[in-house]
Amino acid sequence: MLTGLNHITLATGDLDRSLLFYRDLLGFTAHVRWLGGAYLSLGELWLCLSCDQSLPARDYSHVAFSVSEEAFAPFCATLRAAGVREWKQNRSEGQSLYLLDPDGHQLEIHVGSLQSRLDTLRQQPYQGLQWL
Repeated sequence: MLTGLNHITLATGDLDRSLLFYRDLLGFTAHVRWLGGAYLSLGELWLCLSCDQSLPARDYSHVAFSVSEEAFAPFCATLRAAGVREWKQNRSEGQSLYLLDPDGHQLEIHVGSLQSRLDTLRQQPYQGLQWL
């Protein structure tokens, strides 16, 4: 039986550039690097950057990271000042910034939780919503 998310691996065409982005801009802790990649962490999340051809999704698939409500605005200001590219505007519950990493992987910085989303859906259900 599955017990949770183990790790996320993202392909990168430039390991140095990706390390700067995830470590220095987003605040991940870098643990090791080698010719083919690097391991980083953010809280309990384990991220592998793997040197490979990057072919990021062009649909709504993305990885979302949590941030506190108090830290959201200054964190987003820092990201925007660093020139991150945004790929979507937020239209759902909770504040979000949708950005691209240096290889074009779609990320989200989000204030909220599954519970806050479910609470909002009780008041404003999506079309065709069914509670399971």
